[in-house]
Amino acid sequence: MILDLDPNLSDAQVEELCERLKRMKFTPVRQSGNRVALVQGVGKQVRKEAFLELSGVRKVSNLEQKFKLASREFHPQPTVIECKGKKIGGGQLFAIAGPCSIESKEQIFDCAKAAAASGAFALRGGAFKPRTSPYEFQGMGEEGLKLLRDAGEAYQLITVSEVMEPAQVGLAAGYVDILQVGSRNMQNFSLLKELGKVKNPILLKRGFSATYQDLLMAAEYILAHGNPNVILCERGIRTFETYTRNTLDLNAVCALRELTHLPIVVDPSHGTGIRSFVEPMSLAAVAAGADGLIIEIHPNPDRSLSDAQQTISFEAFAKIMHMAGLIRNALKNACESMIN
Repeated sequence: MILDLDPNLSDAQVEELCERLKRMKFTPVRQSGNRVALVQGVGKQVRKEAFLELSGVRKVSNLEQKFKLASREFHPQPTVIECKGKKIGGGQLFAIAGPCSIESKEQIFDCAKAAAASGAFALRGGAFKPRTSPYEFQGMGEEGLKLLRDAGEAYQLITVSEVMEPAQVGLAAGYVDILQVGSRNMQNFSLLKELGKVKNPILLKRGFSATYQDLLMAAEYILAHGNPNVILCERGIRTFETYTRNTLDLNAVCALRELTHLPIVVDPSHGTGIRSFVEPMSLAAVAAGADGLIIEIHPNPDRSLSDAQQTISFEAFAKIMHMAGLIRNALKNACESMIN
């Protein structure tokens, strides 16, 4: 349910109203401006007319979507998330690059240097790695987080790393700028609730058999627990096709753009699982309107300890960034010429 308030209410008056709503056993979530969404308790009966009796409430309307705070009904304009002076959403391509797993200081610093040189804004690197086989490299843990932080600081890059369980959130949040939720943990609700308590932006990857609504309901957990800074990531889904690792669903960019205000990035590395496919699918994602890309790079891709088959070289990444810039500019110029 959405409460549209008198635009002349002061911040203090809005806060006073929110406190009253809390005493009525609702959880009010304020949008920028004088609009409040109510996250209702399970089974709680609501009579809309009762809210109109509250001082300052001008209009009451229902939120039709199951995902309330993530919906465009609640927040019609696209959300732009700011992190260390950079914007995720709002028109500029937010590129994230780095290795699947942090392996050494030399490796992560080399990746940081290459990412920054090619125009990426963020450095990714896994310190805790969920692997299908228990015998594969599981990551460097806290030591990896320290190396990622140091490499990011050295090259003025935002840092991104995955957390797999609630106990890791506080630790990772102290080292890393953006916390990532992998596809296997998209519906780890205990983890999502914990991520709602931190201020770090959250990169939420779509599960490999999740619908758009499943993804947005997962985002809703983070939003409802207090963290408004959620970035959605399309990383491919499982279909009957076995040639590629996954099927990269670029429909998601268009569908999510209509359904939600949250920014959307695409992962062509996991989406295809094939090195030679990363470039064309990156460019297709940019053309489809993605807000960003997350791509796996390595100084020597064939020797990567994880996901070698989909990891690309520094030179290949530089080419993608150049081509992506050309596509962005072409689309921008075409739109401006149509308006003029």
